[in-house]
Amino acid sequence: MLFGLFGRRIPESRQAVYGAIVAQARQPAFYLDHAVPDTVEGRFEMILVHATLMFHRLGREAPATRAAAQDVLDIFFTDMDRNLRELGVGDLSVGKKMKKLGMAYAGRSQVYSRAIAAGDAVDLAAAVLRNVFRGDAGAAAPAGRVAAYMLAATERLDGQSADDLIEARIAWPDPAAYAASQPHAAAPDPVSGAATTSVSQP
Repeated sequence: MLFGLFGRRIPESRQAVYGAIVAQARQPAFYLDHAVPDTVEGRFEMILVHATLMFHRLGREAPATRAAAQDVLDIFFTDMDRNLRELGVGDLSVGKKMKKLGMAYAGRSQVYSRAIAAGDAVDLAAAVLRNVFRGDAGAAAPAGRVAAYMLAATERLDGQSADDLIEARIAWPDPAAYAASQPHAAAPDPVSGAATTSVSQP
């Protein structure tokens, strides 16, 4: 059993789901084809993107599935806490940084989920530009492609059962299929270029 940030026991199978989220967030195409900054901050933002996509999907399920999603979210924050401590951040500073991380997740999740629910690619791209690309006006095109990927991922996750998702049998779109060199990058087909990320349970 794993323990969450507040000492709650979490089934180890939930670690596989978190691992699948992180594995997809680390796909090289995001950093090579979509110009996401290959930095600690950039990779963190992509984890937040994929966590939001997963929790947006699971949040509409039965209470038991929503509880599983909460387990995964707790693992995420536990992992962030552990990483900060491994970097030598002191106890007092860890608390402050974790509070900021929690606020960052809550804010991004709300904005992304609202745009996704509305199918609003323009608002979603603006949110991606602001958060992932730190408002860099020169990154408007890649932000739009990341937003297109996110909408495609939403459709793909919607087509999968909750049981498959919470067992980490997760089929994500291939981010490389939404690169500028692809003819459908501006208006992607969410069915094309599927890449399955499945992380074995520990």
